[in-house]
Amino acid sequence: MHFILADDHLIVRQGMAMLVKEIFPQAKIWQADNFTKVRQLLQEIAVDVLILDVSFPEGNSLSLLPEIKKCQPDCKVMIFSALEEEVHALYFYNAGAQAYLNKLSDEEQIQKALLALVNEGRYLSEIVKELFFTSNFKEKPLNPMDYLSERELEVARLMVKGLGNLEISNVLNLQKTTVSTYKKRIFEKLQIEHLAALIELFVYYHEQ
Repeated sequence: MHFILADDHLIVRQGMAMLVKEIFPQAKIWQADNFTKVRQLLQEIAVDVLILDVSFPEGNSLSLLPEIKKCQPDCKVMIFSALEEEVHALYFYNAGAQAYLNKLSDEEQIQKALLALVNEGRYLSEIVKELFFTSNFKEKPLNPMDYLSERELEVARLMVKGLGNLEISNVLNLQKTTVSTYKKRIFEKLQIEHLAALIELFVYYHEQ
């Protein structure tokens, strides 16, 4: 069984490698600290499990998931992140991951997740199960950007690029007051209060 442990922190990779070896003594383990190395390994070996952090110097690993699935569709991906499951997990599942685990999880939970991933093909924590149930019951979009209209999304994209109201009005041929109205709607729909929060949402949910 072949594992790739991808994280830009050596201590995280070493700790996970020890846990993997405890459960799967015959496992062969490769380590990567950046996207380039992950891509290289995916081209060179048949990977059974890829344990992947969310944030790397090159960006967010959401951008890597489609490549992984295209290159090795049978590879099982576990997202191992410090980000809260309640906020981020569902979108990673929706993008193709088979497991999401917080780095604060204890050893027993990590082992349980690894065994489920290998033997059953998927791992869902109790938190994620509840999120899936709530999302399906309320028919709530997994991607908060889905709340925005096409025009609102255009305005939001320009805001994230650093354009002000006048510049946005010129680009989209809108009145400045109309741009202000769109900005207000965007913040209300996404339940945010400032530009920094909008940029963070784009990083995780839209500009992949």
